[in-house]
Amino acid sequence: MKVAKESKLAQRARKRLIETGGRTAQELGLGRILGQILVYLYLHDGERSLDQIGEDLELSKASVSIAARQLESMGALQRTWKKGDRKNYFKTAENIGTALKHGLFSFLSQKIKTAQTELRLAGEMLEIEPHQNNADPEADFVYQRIRRAKLLSDKLIDLLENPLIRANL
Repeated sequence: MKVAKESKLAQRARKRLIETGGRTAQELGLGRILGQILVYLYLHDGERSLDQIGEDLELSKASVSIAARQLESMGALQRTWKKGDRKNYFKTAENIGTALKHGLFSFLSQKIKTAQTELRLAGEMLEIEPHQNNADPEADFVYQRIRRAKLLSDKLIDLLENPLIRANL
């Protein structure tokens, strides 16, 4: 009887943490399902099939498959196989902490580089040269803010790509 009660407690704790993982991942811009799957697998011993993950989390197999591949590409999950079984199985990476750090650094770098592209395009839209500043004060203000944001994003990329920072991952 005590075993069943502990099992229910474990289930409730898992469910709570899976939802927290989903919310946290969503707040970071990674997507709710990625966080849910990562925490789900982390809190289960061994590997789980895509079907089992989808069933337990009440998600479609397609959503689980896409998210699992993303997590695998980040190094947070490992794909495994069972002899005689054609299904894909996943488990958390052996060194999940390091994998998450690398994955988050890559994710942040990608997002910053996307923002840099948008900053460049917005600057080009304004078609402002420093000597034309008096023509449109509002456009000049926006242009100056774009320049400041570009400098900040360059510094962030330099920081994320710094070998000393990367060595401590």
